[in-house]
Amino acid sequence: MKPASALVLLGTALLLILGANCDICPAVKKDVEIFMKGTLEEYVAYVSRFQSNPLVLNNAKILKQCIDAKLTEEDKDLVLSGLDKVYASDLC
Repeated sequence: MKPASALVLLGTALLLILGANCDICPAVKKDVEIFMKGTLEEYVAYVSRFQSNPLVLNNAKILKQCIDAKLTEEDKDLVLSGLDKVYASDLC
């Protein structure tokens, strides 16, 4: 399940930059970084800068709790490392 989660996150990043020049929106890149490595409070606070809907904020909280419960720090580092390689790719 852990590799599948990492694959989903990488796939999402690829969809965001597919056909682009890898100038991924800085807010999205920062969101992924905080999602993977930040605390629950940091992530919900970051999402709340862009969205005030309580349902969205609750979903952000649930997703962050799920990631923290299912992925190890090594898994999170691998996801971010993979994304760095995508951003640096000549094909991008």
